[in-house]
Amino acid sequence: MQTSMVAPVMALVAWSLVIWVWMYVQRIPAMQKAGIKPQDARFPGSLDKLPDAARQAADNYNHLMEQPTIFYAAALAIEVAGHADGMAVHFAWVYVGLRVVHSLVQTTVNLVALRFLVFVLSTGVLAAMVIRELMKLF
Repeated sequence: MQTSMVAPVMALVAWSLVIWVWMYVQRIPAMQKAGIKPQDARFPGSLDKLPDAARQAADNYNHLMEQPTIFYAAALAIEVAGHADGMAVHFAWVYVGLRVVHSLVQTTVNLVALRFLVFVLSTGVLAAMVIRELMKLF
């Protein structure tokens, strides 16, 4: 059984880069079609007139820069503390899987209730991972 937190961390990093590419594949043609110049996008809200697909990918990329930062810190702390065991790695992979599902929901059908459910589940997994580590540390 894998007992390193590095693989799930790198998997989520790689997924974030996939979404970054997806965002620009959607956004650049949409901006061109809407006649929006890059400099025009310097203020929040200036891209609100883009189609949903272009905004959804960008919103998801932003989401991958938010809560997952807690995951990265926690996973690397678990690794550095020498506490990466099968359960910690399992929690990490489940968290990564749920974040991928969240991305797929948000960038495709974007059903808010489903997206929120996946977000709550991923937050629960992250919280369990952190609480478990805190119990080991203290």
